[in-house]
Formats: sequence, C-alpha cells, structure tokens
Amino acid sequence: MDDIEVPQYFVCPISLQIMQDPVTAITGITYDRDSIEHWLFQSKNTTCPVTKQPLPRDSDLTPNHTLRRLIQAWCTDNASHGIHRIPTPKPPLDKAQVLKLLKDFWNPKLQLNIIRKIEFLATESEGNRKYLVDAGVAKAVLLFIANRCYKEGLVDGLEEALSILHFVRISSEELSLLFMENDQIIDSLTWVFGCKLQNQITVSTHAVLVLKSMIQKAHSSVLETLNPDFFKKLVGVFRNGITQQGTNAALHIMLDACPWGRNRVKMVDAGAVYELIELEFEAPEKKTTELILGILFHLCSCADGRAQFLSHKGGIFVVSKKLLRVSPSADDRAILILSLICKYSGTNMVLQEMLEVGAVSRLCTLLQADCAPYLKDKARQILRSHFEEWKNCPCLGNSFHPR
Repeated sequence: MDDIEVPQYFVCPISLQIMQDPVTAITGITYDRDSIEHWLFQSKNTTCPVTKQPLPRDSDLTPNHTLRRLIQAWCTDNASHGIHRIPTPKPPLDKAQVLKLLKDFWNPKLQLNIIRKIEFLATESEGNRKYLVDAGVAKAVLLFIANRCYKEGLVDGLEEALSILHFVRISSEELSLLFMENDQIIDSLTWVFGCKLQNQITVSTHAVLVLKSMIQKAHSSVLETLNPDFFKKLVGVFRNGITQQGTNAALHIMLDACPWGRNRVKMVDAGAVYELIELEFEAPEKKTTELILGILFHLCSCADGRAQFLSHKGGIFVVSKKLLRVSPSADDRAILILSLICKYSGTNMVLQEMLEVGAVSRLCTLLQADCAPYLKDKARQILRSHFEEWKNCPCLGNSFHPR
C-alpha cells in the first residue's frame, strides 16, 4: 500500500487514515465518524479541527454516502495491491431508538437482552454514548443494579450494567434527583464487591470507578452520611483483588471522604490504616503512594488512627522510606504523618522504633536535600523535639543544633 497514492480527499483530517464512515460537519469539512465523534465527545472540543469555526457537540454529522462509495470503488480497484474494501457502515443510532429501548427496559422478559444491547451500543462509538447519556440511560441502569441488590441471587446482567456505567456517566443534576428517589444506590454498588461473578475483578473495578464518579459529584450531605458498612466493603476490595485503576479510584473515594471526622473514624474502624500500609509495601506507582499517604495523614489525625498505624510493625518504616523518593506531594504527607506520630504518640518505644527503622536518618537527610524550606523546618522541629532521645544518633552529630 505504500506504493499507492491515496486521493487526499479520502483521508480523514484528524486520523490521517482512509475514512471508513465519512460524515460532513456543519462547517462543510468531512471527517471519519469515529474521529470527529471522539474529537467532540471524548476530547470535549467545540471547534472544527480544520476551519476552527464553532462546532457544537449536538450539531448534525451528515453521512457522506457519495464519498464513501467512491472510497469503496477505489479500494476494489486496488485490491491487487493489498487494499481491503471498507464495509458499508450501519446506520447511526438515534435518540428515538434509545427511548424505545428504555420504554421496554422494565419488562422482565426483555430486560437482560436490552441491557446487553445497550452495552454493545455503549462500547461501539462515541456518538452512541452521547445519545445514551442524553436519554438518561445511566439512571435506568443504576436503578437496575439497585433492584438486583435487593433480589437475592439475581446477578444476571450486573457485569453488563457496570460496563455500561463505565462508558455512560450520570450528570450531577440527575444524580441529585436519583439520591432523592432512591437512597440505596451507593449501597447497591458496594454490594457488587461481594458478588461471586466470573469476571469479579473487572466488575469490582467498574463498580469502584462508578462510585468515584458519583462521590465526586455528590452533595456534601451524601458524603456526611456514608455508613460504616460502605467503608468496610471499600477497604475489602484491596484484600479481595482489584486492578490498579480500581485501586486508585477506591483511594480517591476515601480521600474525598476524609474531611469529615466521622468518616475518618469509620475508616479506622474498618481497618483502613492497616490495609493502606500493606498496600504501600507492594511498592505501588507514584500516584497510588501519594493517595495512600494523603489518607494516612488524615487518619493519623485521630488517636485511634495513630494507634492502628503504630500497631503495624512496618508503619513508621514504610512512611519514612518514602521521604525524598516519590514526589514533593508524598514528602509533604510523609513528614506530616511523622510529625503527628511524634507529637501525640511519641512514647519512648515509638521514638526508639523511629531510630531503628531509619526514620531519624531520613529526617536528617531531608535537612541536606534540595526540597521546600517548610519541609526542612518541619523535619528540624521533629528532631529538636526529641533531641535528647536521639542525640546519640550518628546522623545528628555536631552539625545539628537543637536550639
């Protein structure tokens, strides 16, 4: 194909590939459908890539049948050069078709087939997802999961439902109304974590991603009233297995819930501190470490959180080890955690452990490092506060003055 000259007007201006399903925008420029829909709906652009003129996301994309037939004919003529004929695309989805699916959605005899059909449509194209969002599919699917939750043993369709919600997100306005109509939506999503499905890790990941999206859009009143069982099940996903993407989403949820003191207590009661330390021992990626340290800082602001932190033999070690090895954000959280431990729980046993696991040495190293001055001030403050207990540490020596 490298030896064949492709007519320029066959090539999509975005993908620079031969168009499979050419459509013409209101600006008069023709693009491949997948490329322009991704440009508009996924990348959220509002201008024509070529003319830079306004191109609203709800504007019509008109199929260019003449150009498609020319491309198909050209492909056929050049088949001997290894060029494959492009298939005739299916007619695009429209809102009327989606509304018809939703009308039949609550018919028990049709429901599973419809939810599988919707999943196929959601994965097929950006344009389909736009129509599904506009028609309110996300709300219907969330209610479907909630109904499944309270009909014991009914797990058919859950995997497809969560796959749909991975692609089709609910708006903040719809979510607020849904919480008013059904206060069990969040509980039904955490219920999914305990279902024994064939692709449980994938299903749990999708459920956590949906929860993250909902928590970020939810009113503060929803976050204030999260129940203890919510956190127990959320912490449980770390033990039961989940993807890296799911892990980070679960950590984001916990971090978003941390500003409320009652939530911090519930997390500690759910064993979150212990599980977070265990997770950090697995040497996760940078973003995961930053999230873990951010949550641990909040949880160590309460006495029970510090007690759980110190009950883990690796807590001080794993936090101090991250100093100067991850990012400035991780340094900030790590030094604040150590400061809380030293200030409120600095018994002789704890201070001795900090010496033995190298935490004191790391604080001394930070004083010499190229980092933010306030971090050095915080490290110096910790060292000064417990100089008498640590004065024989070689790293302090004569260069460090406690006053």
